[in-house]
Amino acid sequence: MKKAVVVFVVLLLAFSVVASGCIDNLRGSTETSSSPAPTSSATSVTSDTQKESPSGTTTITLRTTGATFPQYQIQKWIEIYMQSHPNIKIEYEGGGSGHGQEAFLKGLTHIGRTDPPVTEATWQKFLETGDQPLQFPEIVGAVVIAYNVPGVDELKLDGETLAMIFMGEIEYWDDDTIKSLNPGVNLPHEKIIVVHRSDSSGTTAIFTTYLSLVSDEFAEKVGAGKLVDWPVDKVGRGIGGKGNPGVVQALKSTKYSIAYTELSFAIEENLPVVALKNKAGKFVKPTDETIKAAVAGVKSFIPEPTEGYKEDLKQLLNAPGEDSYPIVAFTHLLVWQNKNGKHYPPEEAKAIKDFLMWILTEGQKPENLAPGYVGLPKDVAEIGLKAVQMIQEG
Repeated sequence: MKKAVVVFVVLLLAFSVVASGCIDNLRGSTETSSSPAPTSSATSVTSDTQKESPSGTTTITLRTTGATFPQYQIQKWIEIYMQSHPNIKIEYEGGGSGHGQEAFLKGLTHIGRTDPPVTEATWQKFLETGDQPLQFPEIVGAVVIAYNVPGVDELKLDGETLAMIFMGEIEYWDDDTIKSLNPGVNLPHEKIIVVHRSDSSGTTAIFTTYLSLVSDEFAEKVGAGKLVDWPVDKVGRGIGGKGNPGVVQALKSTKYSIAYTELSFAIEENLPVVALKNKAGKFVKPTDETIKAAVAGVKSFIPEPTEGYKEDLKQLLNAPGEDSYPIVAFTHLLVWQNKNGKHYPPEEAKAIKDFLMWILTEGQKPENLAPGYVGLPKDVAEIGLKAVQMIQEG
C-alpha cells in the first residue's frame, strides 16, 4: 500500500512539472503573438483582411454588405475585377439595405450598400463614430412587378390598381378593375396572393415610395419605408420573403401570386412582368431603353457625398416621357472618408479606392453591366469619383 502511495506521489509531481512547462510555453506564445485589443468598431472588419499567400504576396480581403437590388451587378463586377486583381479578394453579403447600413455603422463591412439614400437620423449616427460617411450612386436599376398566373402571359396594370392589390382591396384576379385594363385576357377567378419583402429592404422603400406617389390612399394607409405594415397580411393573402431571392422563390412556388422585385431577378428566373402605365399614360415594360428614358426624363439631383442624406428617392420615380418606365432608382455605395485611418488601414483604403474607381469607370461600360441594369449618367458618376478621391489612405 505504501509503495502505491509513493508511486502516485511521484507521478503527481511529474505531471505538475510538465503542466507548468506547458503553461509557461503557452503564455510565452500568447504574449509574442497577441495584438492590442480593438479600440474601435472598425477593427472588427480589418482584423483578418490581409493575409500572405504562399507566393509571398499579400492578399487583401474587402467585404461589402447590404442591398440585394444590385446583387447580380455586384457579383459580375467582383468576378471581372478579381480576374485582373488577384491580390484583392472581395466578399459580398446581401441582407438588404437596412442590414447594409447597420453593418456599415458597426464597422462590420468595408463598403455598405443601400438602395434608398440614408435618412438624416441614420447619417447622424454615422457621424457620431468620429468619421465622415460618404454616399453616392453606383448603378441604375428598376423594380418590376412579376406574377405567377397560369395561362396569363401578358398583364397590364396602373399604379392605383397595383396599390389596391397590395393593400388587399382587390381580392380576385378577375376583378372588374383588372379586367378593364386587360380586355380579352382570360383572368381566373382565383384569390390574389401578394408576396412582399420580410426584411428591411431598399427595394421595398423604392416600391412603396412609388405607390405613395400614385395613390393617396396607399400613402395614408401604408406609407413608404424599408419596412411597412402590409394590410394584405391581415386578410391572410400576404407572404413575406427574405431578400429579392426569397421573394422570387415564394412567387415561383405559389400559383396566382404577384410580387415586386429587381429586374435582374425577373430576367434571371424568366418571370413574366407587368406592363405598367407611366406618367404619360403609356403601358411600358422595363427594358434598357425604358429605364434610360426615365433617367433622361429628369435632371438628377445628387448632393455632395458628405451630405448623402439630402438626396430625394422620388426623383426618378414616375418620370415624365412616353417611353419612361415608372419605377426606376439609383442604388448607392457607403464608404468612410477614413479620417486619420479610423476605419481602413492604408493598404485596405488603397484597395477600396481602386475597386470603386473601377466600378465608376470601367464598371459602367455596357460589356461590364449585368442584364437589367443601366450605367450612371456621366455627371452622376463624376460625383462618385470625387467621393472616392476623398477617402484617406491613412
